[in-house]
Amino acid sequence: MALPPHLRPLIIAGTPDAPHTLDIFLDYVCPYSAKLALTIDSVLVPLLGPGGEYHGKVKVIYRHQVQPWHASSTLVNEAGLAVARASPESFWPFSLRLFQAQNGYFDTPTANEAPEVTRGRLANLLETILPSAKKPFLDLVALKGGNGGNAVTDDLKYTIKFSRQNGVHVSPTVLWDGLIENKIESSFTEKDWKDFLGKRVIL
Repeated sequence: MALPPHLRPLIIAGTPDAPHTLDIFLDYVCPYSAKLALTIDSVLVPLLGPGGEYHGKVKVIYRHQVQPWHASSTLVNEAGLAVARASPESFWPFSLRLFQAQNGYFDTPTANEAPEVTRGRLANLLETILPSAKKPFLDLVALKGGNGGNAVTDDLKYTIKFSRQNGVHVSPTVLWDGLIENKIESSFTEKDWKDFLGKRVIL
């Protein structure tokens, strides 16, 4: 699927020129998304990486799925996009760290928290991965004033529009070569992934 060049860090597994594409729509505050993300890291990343069985055949694109019934969803997904700009190599490690810490960004913990406080906590989370990325991150999420959003608002709009035009409503949702693949679930095991790829990829 198409991807703006500056969002190339969202390719989290495989090679950019791989003929097959898995678009995986995840929300950082969705427990099922967290489960799938951790499996992607432990199973798909090795399978699609150098020396993996499907290296050069399949790429995985992380798609931010903002779910507005969780008020913090906008802020955490905005943060992921900001990290992709501030420190491209930190995007996937930050995403995994945020999934592991997602309980702290659920509805109740953020209910009485100002957005700037939440953004500050997300910056501190990034700092545990790469301290030098904290200031660029904070600069990117700083509000411009009035109703102008911030430096990654356009990226957030892009991700939301992409989800809408593809009929994606919830996370996790997975597209295989542009079509929704309902067989893929958060409970997918290593065997399930190998079976799925084995039936669809011609080596």
